[in-house]
Amino acid sequence: MGFDVTLYGPDIGLDAAFLSAGGYHHHIGLNTWDSAGGTPPPPGHTGLYHIAILYPDRRELAKAVKRVLDHGHIFTGGQDDNLSESAYLSDPDGNGLELTYDRPRERWTDEQGKPIFEMPKKLNPKDLLEALDPD
Repeated sequence: MGFDVTLYGPDIGLDAAFLSAGGYHHHIGLNTWDSAGGTPPPPGHTGLYHIAILYPDRRELAKAVKRVLDHGHIFTGGQDDNLSESAYLSDPDGNGLELTYDRPRERWTDEQGKPIFEMPKKLNPKDLLEALDPD
């Protein structure tokens, strides 16, 4: 998805991994210290719905989608709500992941400054790959 692995815990006997973007020691810490062997909450109960990873533009989102597909993972869906485009998948524990980018903010409002709301349209994440084509 575009992150660097700054620490892979199993290499040093830890059940954890640290991920970074841009060289920071870690932006995301993943571990099973308190949840090893646990199960996700059943539908309708509290818990994590999903995390969203925001990419700076459509091309970077497309690169992330390609990396996910190249590693054999399957997307569960996608949507375009005119403000952003998003691709969805689940991690091995069933937690939702949203890979997304926001269109420029000037497209978020009409000429009078009122928010533009549209019903989301389905988006096939593979359609994002067209952003990787050379101009």
